[in-house]
Order: sequence, then structure tokens, then C-alpha cells
Amino acid sequence: MTALIDVLQAQIEQLDTQGLRRRRRTAEAACAPHTVVDGRRVLSFNSNDYLGLAADPRVTAALQEGARLYGAGSGASHLVSGHSKAHEELEERLADFLAPHLLQPRALYLSTGYMANLAVLTALAAATPGEAEIFSDALNHASIIDGTRLARAKVTVYAHNDVPALEAALAVSSAKTKIVVTDSVFSMDGDIAPLPQILALCERHGAWLLVDDAHGFGVLGEHGRGALEYFSLTSPQLVYMGTLGKAAGVSGAFVAAHATVIDWLVQRARPYIYTTAAAPALAHALLTSVALIDSREGQQRRAQLELLQHQLSGMPLHAGWKRLASATPIQPLVIGGNAEVLAAAQALLEQGLWVSAIRAPTVPAGTARLRITLSATHTHDDVARLLDALHTLAKES
Repeated sequence: MTALIDVLQAQIEQLDTQGLRRRRRTAEAACAPHTVVDGRRVLSFNSNDYLGLAADPRVTAALQEGARLYGAGSGASHLVSGHSKAHEELEERLADFLAPHLLQPRALYLSTGYMANLAVLTALAAATPGEAEIFSDALNHASIIDGTRLARAKVTVYAHNDVPALEAALAVSSAKTKIVVTDSVFSMDGDIAPLPQILALCERHGAWLLVDDAHGFGVLGEHGRGALEYFSLTSPQLVYMGTLGKAAGVSGAFVAAHATVIDWLVQRARPYIYTTAAAPALAHALLTSVALIDSREGQQRRAQLELLQHQLSGMPLHAGWKRLASATPIQPLVIGGNAEVLAAAQALLEQGLWVSAIRAPTVPAGTARLRITLSATHTHDDVARLLDALHTLAKES
């Protein structure tokens, strides 16, 4: 191998020794609790398909119909020729869905949640070049961290969910544009940001509040409108990002905000402007997903999730384990070391249970965990099977 390859190989071997090397598994069936991975049948507690819509036959049929209507791809970026009727209808539906919480709302559909966060942070900061400051929670998602880096703005990181620390930082800021950004549901801990207090600070200090509701949209609130409905929030200073590949079961993301904000994103958000639009068939399928989220059935699925969360709260604990408190389908079990969590995940897999082991840098060193995620299509028997396996694992550890 060349010297350049040798450098990379040495780094990979170092990851191996630290228990940090990432490896993919290959799913061979639809995303569902009972699936096939690497040739074996497993019960999965791994996906973010919280409402079980990824393999719902109605959503699948809508995707097929979308392909018949619009073909396999969009052919160009939204601002060239790739913006279809399906995209437009989805954006209108999402804006209407979130209208109780946003002033004069519009929505913008993007290919991924990662791109959406990059788009909003860079575009809002660009409104006052060199005179913007971003205030970011210490445990925010990687896409937010990368968005702050690309925004060419001053960045202040405040301690996780520390409202007084955020207030102090806002009070001394002289930036013309202030942007507070936070996850709503933190994806590795399952806790929920204190959004009412954070929004009050934003309104007092004239700041935007960008809420990344990737793990709340479709799950939180009576109608599934996410963290905004969960906390009954309304403000013209809210910029809301929701993903559509988790509870909605398909793909992509959207930003919803005041119409002027969305118009500004269309003019200045490079991750939106300079990429081929997502396949219109996806947007067409998502119309069915949103209808299901907003239906009586959607309410029943969210109620099922709450019951499963309550059932899982009785999970057995080894002396060195810690269950993080969570009122969401994300139920983390902190094991500690990398080797220990990998061994725990492997032991569960040998019993036919697929649960991801999460390690640094995704979570802080020493807090490696099993990230258990629930779906409304899990049964109580499924959760009981997981609890039994964890009980056996705790006794043997």
C-alpha cells in the first residue's frame, strides 16, 4: 500500500483498539420490528420509525402511485425544473398542519434533515454578514454543529438545557442577528429541551429560535405536531425543522416558519438551491404519511407508544447500568465502556434482538449505551421479550 493508504489504515486500527470502529449491518427486509438482518431474523429496537409507517401498505401504495405520476426522479434542482406539484402540495399541507403555532406559515421541503439545518443556520446568519451569533446547546445533533461551523458566525455553546447560561450569553451579545438552536428531543438521551423558557428568552432578546424536532414531529402532541404542540408554543420568531424519514416513515425534511423566512431560504440557502430535488414520488407518499399522523389512527399509535414506554420503564438494571429518564420512544440504557456495550449488544443479537451500541464521539466517553427505540408497531410481547433478555444479561454481567 502507498504511504497515504498506510496512514488511513493505522487510524482504522487505532479505532479498533478503542472499540470505536463502526460497522454496517445489512437489512434484507422492510423497516419493521420483525425483520431480517445479515441473513437472520431479528426483533429490532433500532429504527426511528416511531409510528410504524415505513412499511405501512397505504404509504407504500402512495409511493408507487407517485412513481407512476412523476417518474423515478426530479431531474433538476427546485429552482431549475425539479419542483413538482407533489413538492408544492406537501409544502402546503405541512404549513397548514403547523399553522396553529407559526405566524403566516410556509414550509420548504429538503432532501434531508442534515441539509435542512445547514440551510437554515447559514441563511439566517447571512442576513447580517459578520454580525450574527449562534447559541447552540452542547448536545445538539452533528448537523447543527456543522451548520454553525459553515455559518461564518460567532458561536456560543451553552451547557445542555441550561436556561440561565443561555440567558447570560444572550444578555451580553451585541450581534444584530441572534439565533438560538436546539434539538427538541435529544436523540441519544431521549430528554426534551425546555422550549417554553428558551422561547421566552428569544422573544426578550430578539433572537430566532430554530427547533430541530427530528424526533418529536409525528410523536409529540395530540395531533403529532411535535414539540410546538406538546408545549403549546406560538411565535413569529420560531423556525421549525422536522424530518420525514422518522415518524413519517419516508424520507426528507422540511422547514416551517413565517413566509418571509421561507422566501429568504429560497434565495440564500445553498443546501436547498444547489442540489437536485428529491424524487416527487417521495413527496407524494408523504401526503399520506401526514394524513395518518393527523388522524385518529395517529393518535392511537401515539397512545400505544406511551404504553410501551411505560412497560419498558421497568427494565432490570445491572449495578453499573443507568437508565436515562425519557418520556419519548428513545429509551437509552447507559452501560459505560465501549467493550462492555459492544458485548451487551452482541449478547442481545445472539438472542435475536437487534439494539444499537452507541459510543463516543456520538456520546461522551464513558457513557456508551444501548439506544433502545420503540415503534407503535411493537407489541407488548415484543417488549416483554426484550425485558427478559436484559434481565438475563444483567444477571450474567
